[in-house]
Amino acid sequence: MSRTSRTSGVSRLLALFALLASVLLAPGPAARAATAATAAADPPSTAITVDGHATGLTFDGIGAESGGGGNSRLLMDYPEPERSRILDYLFKPGYGADLQILKVEIGGDTNSTDGAEPSHEHTRGDLDCNRGYEWWIMEQAKARNPHIKIYGLAWGAPGWIGNGDFWSQDMVDYLMDWLGCAATHHIGVDYLGGWNERGWDKAWYENLHAALRSHGYATTQVVGADSGWDVADDMVADKKFADSIDIVGAHYPCQGDGGPALSCSTTANAKATGKPLWASENGSQDDNTGAPALIRSITRGYLDADMTAYLNWPLIAALYPGMPYETTGLAVANSPWSGAYSLGKSLWATAQVTQFTRPGWRFLDSASGYLGGDRANGSYVSLRSPGGDAFSTIVETTTATADQHLSLATAGGLPHPAALQVRETDVSSAAAPDNFTRLPDLTPGSDGRYSLDLKPGRVYTLTTVGAGGKGTAAGPAAHGLRLPYADSYDQDRTGSEARYLADMQGAFEVRPCTGRGGQCLRQMAPVKPIEWNDDSDAYALLGDRTWKDYTVSTDVRMAGDAPVELWGRAGDQQRPQSHQAGYLYRIDAKGNWSISRSDTDGTITKIVGGTTRAPGLDSWHRIGLTMDGTTLTASVDGRRIAAVDDSAYRSGSVGIGIVGYQTDEFDNLRITPASGAPAPATLAVKADPTTVQRGASTTLTATFAVPAGGPTATGLTLAPDLPTGWKAASGPVRLGTVKPGGTATASWQVTAPTALDTPLDHRLGVVATYGRDAVPHWTTGGTPVTVPIPPPTGDVYVSDLAFPATTNGWGPVERDTSNGEQAAGDGLPLTLAGTVYKKGLGVHAIGDVTVYLGGNCTRFTAVTGIDAEVGNAGDVTFTVRGDGKDLVTTPELVGGGPAQPVSVDVTGVQKLDLMINQVGDNNAHDHGDWADAKLTCASG
Repeated sequence: MSRTSRTSGVSRLLALFALLASVLLAPGPAARAATAATAAADPPSTAITVDGHATGLTFDGIGAESGGGGNSRLLMDYPEPERSRILDYLFKPGYGADLQILKVEIGGDTNSTDGAEPSHEHTRGDLDCNRGYEWWIMEQAKARNPHIKIYGLAWGAPGWIGNGDFWSQDMVDYLMDWLGCAATHHIGVDYLGGWNERGWDKAWYENLHAALRSHGYATTQVVGADSGWDVADDMVADKKFADSIDIVGAHYPCQGDGGPALSCSTTANAKATGKPLWASENGSQDDNTGAPALIRSITRGYLDADMTAYLNWPLIAALYPGMPYETTGLAVANSPWSGAYSLGKSLWATAQVTQFTRPGWRFLDSASGYLGGDRANGSYVSLRSPGGDAFSTIVETTTATADQHLSLATAGGLPHPAALQVRETDVSSAAAPDNFTRLPDLTPGSDGRYSLDLKPGRVYTLTTVGAGGKGTAAGPAAHGLRLPYADSYDQDRTGSEARYLADMQGAFEVRPCTGRGGQCLRQMAPVKPIEWNDDSDAYALLGDRTWKDYTVSTDVRMAGDAPVELWGRAGDQQRPQSHQAGYLYRIDAKGNWSISRSDTDGTITKIVGGTTRAPGLDSWHRIGLTMDGTTLTASVDGRRIAAVDDSAYRSGSVGIGIVGYQTDEFDNLRITPASGAPAPATLAVKADPTTVQRGASTTLTATFAVPAGGPTATGLTLAPDLPTGWKAASGPVRLGTVKPGGTATASWQVTAPTALDTPLDHRLGVVATYGRDAVPHWTTGGTPVTVPIPPPTGDVYVSDLAFPATTNGWGPVERDTSNGEQAAGDGLPLTLAGTVYKKGLGVHAIGDVTVYLGGNCTRFTAVTGIDAEVGNAGDVTFTVRGDGKDLVTTPELVGGGPAQPVSVDVTGVQKLDLMINQVGDNNAHDHGDWADAKLTCASG
């Protein structure tokens, strides 16, 4: 790649001559008035001369990523012809996105955003080159475009690697095995990375570079470090390290993960490496609304930061609805049973570049820039073929607010055709016909120039390559997955993933059954993987989230002491994968069981639990969970062991799992419609009074009722279920039998806690246990109460106060450190714009810290911003809310940007909420700080 300075001495001299000419030849008043009148009538104009002799960097291509977390999983399960049509739209030249680079995840049995991808080597020596779906995707891409480049990158790895150390010789050998697998699929790997977004180890990269050469992969180029530009700092200081890296790849260099890409950035050291600079991951945008940012990242990425390749994350949203990035990618394919899919505007914005360029073309710097010299008008880049026999100019007006005019001429041996082809995509329109529209050809005017009127919100391509092509295939209408549904796995290929089953953590693989004939699903990760996301149970999801009343059941064979689990009514998931909504039925080999409610904040609340006959290890048993209305019923080997009423979730998909990691097996999954449960009993709970001072008491009353026509409740017991710190003066009350239409009541005196950190809001609960139709049954109820918190006094740091409530988008809220990762206390010193703060709060969008003021304070002050621990990534706003009313909201703040002081009057406010808000489509890297957060309050 040749690299030429864009600000040479000659260009500066020409600029000086132009300035002098503008002064000496300035028109008089009358001429200026006439010119002003013309300007008011004519739109702004930009003149471009596309000169084949102009200098510029070599274009390396536009691509997308399959992986970085299970986002292509459902594509393989699509029926034909829809599956082939989707693949055509992604990879077939002259048909759709026409991708030039395909980046794939090297699976590691661990969640890497929206799912886990299987490893080719679950345990040392267990090599299987056909595991997973990425080989199939690479083969399909190559079949459609043999020239597409392949790029492999690991997000995690099996736990046996280096005994948990990614930066080990084991990992280098593991990657060599993966390259060997690629060869068995007749796939050449052009680029290879290290550990996604986890920095670098210099010695490891040097070892990797040497291993590639010694194993016969000398043409595979190493990308470092798929994190930030700061890898270049070590490269310019260490030649040996620099020699081990061929391409400097940074993630989200255009204003952060999911950022608006109004501008892009790199560093002086990155340019000083002399290596190609890539946006080796960018995007994280909705398939439609993210199209403007996508095209800006391509054009402005080159103009602002010399980036010569762009990789969009992800390729496709072929994952279940409700996942964190359910519509992020170039297309959406989330209904394999129906064959329905949709193509995003991002796909067609990509096609505006890929169908009219090829890797190896050269950017033409003198024909690339901002329209009218102002980035608010939009941008353009021009490229030519190596032989100079073709060129294309890509123009985006995504930030423009008015019509403009473009005038283009050619020079330097480039073609000057009688007709210049033009394609247009309106990224401001939701209408599919506005995608990749062919406009009338441009013919040169009397001055030899081509003219085009530009409208706001568009992407245009002016080219000599040809008109491009737009596929016409369309998918069928979506419909739900009909019940009953069953899978014995006997028809699946050994080593494959079961149809429609999406691993969230671990690896569920079709294997010969142990202790019976046929095939089963076995969880293949025996130890905790080297993780990219946070840890969770090993589990997988399947099915239609619109399912409501049904029974999910499966045969299980437990290989260890940890419980197996069934998911029911599984709904939304937030990052990490442990933040999955739904019901969980767990049972272990000793017969310990529970029915729990899992929330998107990562909390698993046990609704009820107990012990039944022990299933034992290494033997087959059948477990089931029925959800019918609000009644949840668990069974083992056909025996109903418990039922409980809960109304949190009314619909959702199913799942199987294991608490931790062991090689349990599952067989004969079946989901059937529920037959209709009788109306449930109810439990009404009230407290008097509902405001309880610390250490004071309230009367808690519960009334249990059996509806007329419902089954009789036998052996009824009511018991208080109190939050931590509360105490009841008496215990459970036994009330015996309640017939249909009858009621029973019990009361308790309960006392509030006295601790400083006692929350403001509480829920006092009561549990009813009884028999119904010979099945143990539980019904729960509760009522809210308030325990006032003493107001702060004097001048006090917020981090020194009790928090009645907190929510946080990544791990817990941290006091006096940055947010860090998922564990409590893992933050770093609070750092904003180079300044370190000793006091404050480390938070993550979307988050809220509640502080009780009691009307005793007058002012809140803080310094807000994205913490330095995430570099230039992240974009958020901060809001101070008093008693439900927004008092102030900051402008959008981005990683690496300036901090924003906040000072707000809080006179009379009872409850203060300090909120950090997500900007854009996701909250990745949104680590924010309320630094130096203080309150001015009246004296005690």
